[in-house]
Amino acid sequence: MSEPVPSSWCEIHLDRISDNLDLALGLLPEGTTFCAVMKADAYGHGIARVVPVLLDRGVTRIGITSNAEARAVRDAGFTGRLFRLRAATPEETEAALTDRVEEQVGSILAARQMRALIEGGRAQVGVHLALNAGSMSRDGLDLATDEGRRECRAILAELGAHIIGICTHFSSNDPPPLRHSADLFADQVTWVCANSGLNRADLLVHAGSSLTLLSGQRIETDMYRCGAILYGVLNDGQGFRPTMELKSRVVHIGDYPKGAAVGYDRECLLSRDRRLACISIGYAAGYSRIAQDRGAVLIRGHLAPVLGKVSMNSIVADMTGIADVQVGDEATVFGGEDALRVAPSDAVAQFRTILPDLFADWGIRNPRVYL
Repeated sequence: MSEPVPSSWCEIHLDRISDNLDLALGLLPEGTTFCAVMKADAYGHGIARVVPVLLDRGVTRIGITSNAEARAVRDAGFTGRLFRLRAATPEETEAALTDRVEEQVGSILAARQMRALIEGGRAQVGVHLALNAGSMSRDGLDLATDEGRRECRAILAELGAHIIGICTHFSSNDPPPLRHSADLFADQVTWVCANSGLNRADLLVHAGSSLTLLSGQRIETDMYRCGAILYGVLNDGQGFRPTMELKSRVVHIGDYPKGAAVGYDRECLLSRDRRLACISIGYAAGYSRIAQDRGAVLIRGHLAPVLGKVSMNSIVADMTGIADVQVGDEATVFGGEDALRVAPSDAVAQFRTILPDLFADWGIRNPRVYL
């Protein structure tokens, strides 16, 4: 039986992931290490195919959020250190023990659970104390209050030397707020060590994302946790290239007269006779309805404006004046050659979101073709 023909698909450029990784490693400040983030199935690129690229470049630290991601990373042959980059439920923590996931602890409840697992001989790796440090107010312990400091002392007493790291996540990488958060985090790490038997030299202190690495600000961190930079969604001026392209096909071509409605609700009426192409992608495959009347697709080297409301499984593009278009032609929703392409800035403006959001959505909704 033949494989189904996809209506739309993502083309994943593994060589670009490798090149982006090399560029990122070259930016690391001396004495720091790199943690490759594999959230959302490697930002929609597929953990099973990205991990071998990391192994080829000697990456020994990977960050995940879900148990499924942890298992996929291990199944792909990774034997290095695996960090969960958020808090976990007790059920998640227990289920991830066999995958040797290093968990974050930001509450006394989580600390007590981890101590029980450690004393029972089930947890084989240490834990990381998560601090808020004036940033995300998400799952880090806030040491700005008396109650927060009391809880921190209780966590330290509960886990003691089983704490092998201290971490935070910065909410902004603009220089002034980043500098403030980084200095606060450094002060809080010092406070933790002064109020416990922990030795700073024995700890993995980590903070900083792809944006932090690119910020040019030197912060106190032993490890940068980077995802976006691998997939070329940031700062292409430094040589980073997007690693995913989204494509579909022309499935119908027709001539329509002035006054004809395009799409639902007659919101788009043709101001003159037009030649239109129906393309087999819609909001079910990640071409968001918010892109109405602001998008374009690349067909035979020309940008064709997308008209009318986005349907579940199709869009309509104006190909008037584009010669020799045929049913079956590729329509590039994102990507293309450097000379003429649907660029990251175009996609961000068109879909009113950030590129990591688009990559994760597109890669999970569509079949992936690896180049």
